[in-house]
Amino acid sequence: MRTIWKGAISFGLVSIPIKLFPATEQKDVKFRYLHKTCQAPLKYQRVCTACGQEVKQDDIVRGYEYEKNRFVIINEEDLEKIPDERTRTIDIIDFVALEEIDPIYFEKTYYLAPGEAGEKAYALLHKAMNDTGKIAIAKVVIRNKESLAVIRGYKNLLVMETIFYPDEIRNPEYLPGFEREINLRDNELKMARELIENLSTSFKAEKYEDEYRKQLLELIHAKIEGEQIAIPQVAEKGKVVDLMEALKASVEIAKKTTSEEKKTKKRKKAAGE
Repeated sequence: MRTIWKGAISFGLVSIPIKLFPATEQKDVKFRYLHKTCQAPLKYQRVCTACGQEVKQDDIVRGYEYEKNRFVIINEEDLEKIPDERTRTIDIIDFVALEEIDPIYFEKTYYLAPGEAGEKAYALLHKAMNDTGKIAIAKVVIRNKESLAVIRGYKNLLVMETIFYPDEIRNPEYLPGFEREINLRDNELKMARELIENLSTSFKAEKYEDEYRKQLLELIHAKIEGEQIAIPQVAEKGKVVDLMEALKASVEIAKKTTSEEKKTKKRKKAAGE
């Protein structure tokens, strides 16, 4: 795993050397666009919209569009004028409870590994946060962007998760469909709660799998091998008009599924699996 950033966690007067690693990766199946006739990859060029010429990398500058088609140029010298002594530190500002932060704020997760001679201070911070049940709110500058972040314990290490600033969260009041008050009947609410109870379980990440990606890769490998692949037709689900009938049917299905899962677990346990 490659280090993408080196610096230190600033914790009061304590400085903890750390290394930053991406904790997650996208497993999307990536496609390239090809010319239909030649089946060769397409090459994209940077072309000026004014003169129509292809532009070399050395002739490209940053521009901020402050009005439609009106730009102010920002170069490296301009950026260097903005002093920021925190470009190599993760500054802890506050300690809060994790449950106080809504998941909508979380953006990207990084592993934090202790740097040279930082193992003891790293372990101390990890243990102290676990003992107090708190996580740290911090600020960090990565790739010329200041991010708000949280630092928390995960298994036997620390992770840093960048989070959005409040003004980056869109206001849900502008969403359509919430203009009128909805009256809920008691029996509907009771049935919905029963459905949730029947579907409730402990979270086990390994239980979930990207079925679409799996089928797409199977199709790709079949084409590589020159095989024909049959894709089963999925039966269309009929529209259910009555909400109560839909809830009743869902509860019955959930009960049946839960019962079958329990029987399977018992069989596996008896077989010593």
